[in-house]
Amino acid sequence: MIDARFTKGEPASPGAVYVASVALAVPEFSATQSYAAELVRQRFKETLTPRSLGLIRATFEHPAIEKRHFAVDAPARIFDETVDERVARFTEESVELAGRAVLSALEKVGVSPWQVSGLVLNTCTGYICPGISTYVAQRLGMRPSTRLYDLVGSGCGGAIPNLQVAESMLRTIGGVVVSVSVEICSAAFQMGNDLSLILSNALFGDGAAAAVLWQKPVGFELTASAGRYVPEEREAIRFIHKGGQLHNQLSTDLPGLVARAAAEVVDDLLDSASLEKEDIGAWALHTGGEKIINAVRDQVGIPEELLWATRRVLSQYGNMSSPTVWFVLEEMMQKGIPAGTWCVLLAYGAGLSAHAYLLRKT
Repeated sequence: MIDARFTKGEPASPGAVYVASVALAVPEFSATQSYAAELVRQRFKETLTPRSLGLIRATFEHPAIEKRHFAVDAPARIFDETVDERVARFTEESVELAGRAVLSALEKVGVSPWQVSGLVLNTCTGYICPGISTYVAQRLGMRPSTRLYDLVGSGCGGAIPNLQVAESMLRTIGGVVVSVSVEICSAAFQMGNDLSLILSNALFGDGAAAAVLWQKPVGFELTASAGRYVPEEREAIRFIHKGGQLHNQLSTDLPGLVARAAAEVVDDLLDSASLEKEDIGAWALHTGGEKIINAVRDQVGIPEELLWATRRVLSQYGNMSSPTVWFVLEEMMQKGIPAGTWCVLLAYGAGLSAHAYLLRKT
């Protein structure tokens, strides 16, 4: 169990902060790419052009993704739900997935929800007020005095700014802080003769991930972080509102744009720690899509053999937006990461932005 100094909420010392545990949650329902493609073709065959139907075939049948998870009891529900029904599903499922991930992460290190001093939660696929964090805290039985923060708008890269906030909070208030990312990408489903929508519907899935932070030397030490924003390329990747609903907007130039931003942020990160790329033994990259993975690999200079976990997560879950980078780290943890290994978390998304964290395995 957790030792006494983590239960009192006393101010933190200026020492190191560690990611003690990571836990994941996905909806029960999953669909293969071929099944999802057939559903979309049948539902929209009267409204999509022959070109769009061909693009669906090409994108959904790409071998990089085998299946994805969706927070629905019946897949066709996504196509017909009203705006109000969509918000209700987002609320219910985001709280459910985030709560499961947080509870599992706490259980791994013997901490109860009542002992949590802070919770930072990010999402970009829906909005409710009060935020998701308040629902999660209530459901899990956290103290009324637990500090709760909700972050929005960081897109697929959101887990890393979240972790920066959580680390800063822990250094201020001490105790245990939980960083959680949750996305119900299916709550932003739209279809039309727009390449952005077709690509999105072939890529995105639903999921959540939580990380427990404390100051015991267990897990991964948080060593440094960096971020880059390229606002002049904002239109290349963002949500836009049409008819009161979110529509994903993706540029065909995105792989190159993301790769350049990612390379710059990695250089910033490693320079701050006086490390070289050859010193990094584990790379946890946000999946994005196969073209983005390849572009980042080539621009940053990452050996292909160190990307097996990213490709495995892409294959089994697709792109879940912000939680995905934690799925990749957890995949590597399951195989085993030797003590002393330097690890880079690297994620990118709306903004256009790229973010990175340097961790070291204890």
